[in-house]
Amino acid sequence: MRAATGLSAGALLLVVCALTTADPVERAPLRGSEESEAFFNGKDLDGWEGLGAYWTVREGAIVGKVPAEGLAFRTFLCSRRKYKDFELSLQVRIRDGKGNSGVQFRSRVVDAERFAVAGPQANMGRPFWGGLYGERDPGRWLRLPKQAVVREIVKPAEFNDYVITCVGKRVTIKLNGTTTVDDHFPEIPDEGIIAWQLRGDYPGMEVTFRNIQFKDLK
Repeated sequence: MRAATGLSAGALLLVVCALTTADPVERAPLRGSEESEAFFNGKDLDGWEGLGAYWTVREGAIVGKVPAEGLAFRTFLCSRRKYKDFELSLQVRIRDGKGNSGVQFRSRVVDAERFAVAGPQANMGRPFWGGLYGERDPGRWLRLPKQAVVREIVKPAEFNDYVITCVGKRVTIKLNGTTTVDDHFPEIPDEGIIAWQLRGDYPGMEVTFRNIQFKDLK
């Protein structure tokens, strides 16, 4: 029994030595990490365009703020690139829970002076958290989740987890882990820009988008 134990210990020592002297295992990078950095680098607004007076990068997050006197229009921070199929996950907070925002996708700029956008929008803010809206065209709700469900899961003045997935004509929206939209929408375009919304009719409103992760699924 003692000889067997010694042999096992010796064999174990050889295995440990082999593991410590072997070349380290090359680990695959987390999927989407490089894509996320290319989508938004967390340092500045390179790759994005909008009215600079209202958008900043703060501690790796995109922050939009309406002036105290408000604005007479909605404006957006728009990607310079167009996207087709994707998954976009983030955390969003509307300060004090007062205001409304959203993320446009497969959209287009219709007013280059004000950076107004048209197309589908994943809505954020009371009372329409987690809904899918057609900004300007068709200018109506494509899908409005039950508000009783939304009230149970949303944290109005805190950060909320938000995931938007668009593949073909299928759109899925998840709010704090709960699916609020999941269906096919034949009317949405095949590709377009992604844009962050700032609504001028909420004076002093501030919205923060952080922990932004992007995967191109095309």
